[in-house]
Amino acid sequence: MDLMSKQNIKNLLKKYGARPSKRLGQNFLIDRSVLRKIIESAELKKEDVVLEIGPGIGTLTQELAKRAKKIIAVEKDRKMCEILKDLLECWNVGNVEIVKGDILKMKLPNYQLQTTNYKLIANLPYYIVSPVIRKFLESVEVESVEVKPLQSPLRSKPPQPKEMILMVQKEVAQRICARPPNMSILAVSVQFYSKPEILFYVSRNSFWPQPKVDSAIIKITPKKPRGERVSPSFRNLFFKIVRVGFSQPRKQVVNNLSKILKLDKEEVKKWLLKNEIKPNQRAETLSVRDWVNLANSYRE
Repeated sequence: MDLMSKQNIKNLLKKYGARPSKRLGQNFLIDRSVLRKIIESAELKKEDVVLEIGPGIGTLTQELAKRAKKIIAVEKDRKMCEILKDLLECWNVGNVEIVKGDILKMKLPNYQLQTTNYKLIANLPYYIVSPVIRKFLESVEVESVEVKPLQSPLRSKPPQPKEMILMVQKEVAQRICARPPNMSILAVSVQFYSKPEILFYVSRNSFWPQPKVDSAIIKITPKKPRGERVSPSFRNLFFKIVRVGFSQPRKQVVNNLSKILKLDKEEVKKWLLKNEIKPNQRAETLSVRDWVNLANSYRE
């Protein structure tokens, strides 16, 4: 069955009494060239294990299965699990494990994923982009629930994947990969743990039903933790300072830091200047390295 055909998709869903869910961001890919580019971007090897989030009817899944050792396909929608199971049997695909569940609540260590050979591939709706990225980048829990770099702390953190290939909304991709002077808490948080890059953009016309916005494929490569980034206590402090700095984005960073940290404004100016940051700068103009330097010198 050609799963790139809009009519075939409609017929398949009708057969199972299913319909696309806006809440789950179910927009089915109907552009073969985009599918090919996603596969090429993943650079899969025969020994690779792929964790696919939201496989839907399996358009991407069957192509991944041809190239990787094993696919663990996590799907929240019961109907989609049923469709995917039947299609995999028709295709005689035996290296795909379908797991019905919510990726944010699952205890993925049970699946014995290894950082050396597993990759995460997903088409993520807007509302779970931040918590999913955080779950798979933070291999060690932060020490305090007060600090929320992306979202509230999550349980059962899996090992970091070798890399993540994600389809997200175009604007979200641009925020994640931003550089000064256009930084945000999301950008700082992701870039603290990894190197994100936009691989290519995907038109809304490449999906059925057609979403209201264009998308982008991003690649997130985790950084090997070293130096201060290894310490949970440092990360706790780092994200506390970042959150304070961004607390009122339109205000100068000196005002945010002095007010919320309850520090003398003149002392904060000296602290900033010591790290080659102008007191009148705004948080969005600071790089990840600037925030790291501020956290290091704050401890001193």
